[in-house]
Amino acid sequence: MSIRHALLALLSEGPKYGLQLRQEFETRTGEVWPLNVGQVYTTLQRLDRDGLVASDEAAGEGLQNIYRLTPAGLEELTAWLRTPSGASAPPRDELVIKVLVAVRVPGVDVGELLQIHRRHVVRQMQQYTQLKEDEPELGLALVVDAELFRLEGVARWLDAAEVRLKGHRNAEAPQRLEART
Repeated sequence: MSIRHALLALLSEGPKYGLQLRQEFETRTGEVWPLNVGQVYTTLQRLDRDGLVASDEAAGEGLQNIYRLTPAGLEELTAWLRTPSGASAPPRDELVIKVLVAVRVPGVDVGELLQIHRRHVVRQMQQYTQLKEDEPELGLALVVDAELFRLEGVARWLDAAEVRLKGHRNAEAPQRLEART
């Protein structure tokens, strides 16, 4: 997730100060991604340095700077919004890495490992489904939907991995018998 671009999006609505941006970010994302206020100000300083936002210096001591989007910031935001996500190499998914490593670890029952993770995914899906039934606010509802779709994909991958591993073991079994004779 790009904090940089999320802040630009919030500033596209009009000038805001740092703490306001933090609060609005958390509200808009269904309050599932807490944001460190230090991260907000560090990002705003970089955006200001890059000419994507401008700050109106506070008139007196103790007043916060108000930030506004520049035309270059609007161009950056528009380009980011129009760029498809995930157009890069596959992400480093911890579950995929665990399964890939487990296949080579002596004594590990990969089928059992897949079942452990499948049960965990099903529990998570049940929790999100319950949350969805509580009719959450729009931001949280969209996050819940996205997470349910992601978890469905993980469950499907676990099923496919199990089928592939079984097929691989079955293909190796005759070769092992031939080697013994």
